[in-house]
Amino acid sequence: MKHNHKLLSALLLGAASLFSVSAHAALNVLACEPEWEALTKEIGGDKVKVSSATNGLQDPHRIEARPGLIARTRNADLLVCTGLELEVGWLPVLVQQSGNAKIAAGQPGHFEAGSFVPRLDVPNKLDRSEGDVHAAGNPHIQQNPHNIALVAAALSKRLAELDPADAAYFQSRQADFSARWNAAMLKWEKQAAPLRGIAVVEHHKNMEYLMNWLGMRQVGTLEAKPGVEPSAAHLGELLAQLQRQPAKMVIRAGYQDARASQWLAEHAKIPAVLLPFTVGGDAKATDLFSLFDVTVQRLVEANK
Repeated sequence: MKHNHKLLSALLLGAASLFSVSAHAALNVLACEPEWEALTKEIGGDKVKVSSATNGLQDPHRIEARPGLIARTRNADLLVCTGLELEVGWLPVLVQQSGNAKIAAGQPGHFEAGSFVPRLDVPNKLDRSEGDVHAAGNPHIQQNPHNIALVAAALSKRLAELDPADAAYFQSRQADFSARWNAAMLKWEKQAAPLRGIAVVEHHKNMEYLMNWLGMRQVGTLEAKPGVEPSAAHLGELLAQLQRQPAKMVIRAGYQDARASQWLAEHAKIPAVLLPFTVGGDAKATDLFSLFDVTVQRLVEANK
């Protein structure tokens, strides 16, 4: 009998220890894009374990659901994605294959950053003949740091909902991030003041939020339609247009092929500018702050 009491006590102690670890375990977060992985680290600190489904040199519209990614999805407590149909080509299948109901659309474990920001390029009607058009608007919201600030506030609240015991911790980190971010935005906007009103060509319609923030004007795209690769005929037409209506530079993201922008830059005699587009899209863009440091610096230098 005495032996049974000792065994029971040991089992209860083990169960209590296991419960304690579980109650204080970090939230498993899977971000769809590197910018949301970086933001989750800023807000979640050591209370989250976060990874990204894509890296800075991948087109976030399309990736392959490999077994390792399915396993991370299966174990996630929270999914942090852009939404606005950016991941429509792979995320629904990934979530279905994972069998993880708590991160399904509409659940607290499913967070869409695009739901918390003002959207650009929302079409009046959806016409697929116009290319890869998103019905909910342009999804590349991370290009405006004011959007990052809005998403940070919403993400802090969501983390607190999922982990109430650490709510004060998330609020404190969000307040600290907000103070540093607001100061950085003032610096970037002062540095970028000469860019206001300049005309640019972009590869794909994925820099609209950046241009809207800095007051730049898009006068053409290398793609004839969104999602359609640049053709020789279209590039010729674009070059003729620029001879009548010059642009200061042609910009592209790190994951996009350089050949079309280099061809146009050479023939139109304007700089071809590579922008990181997201965290990890460039060796110098290692976090959200350096992402915008690099972006503003390259645009300003190209405008001189």
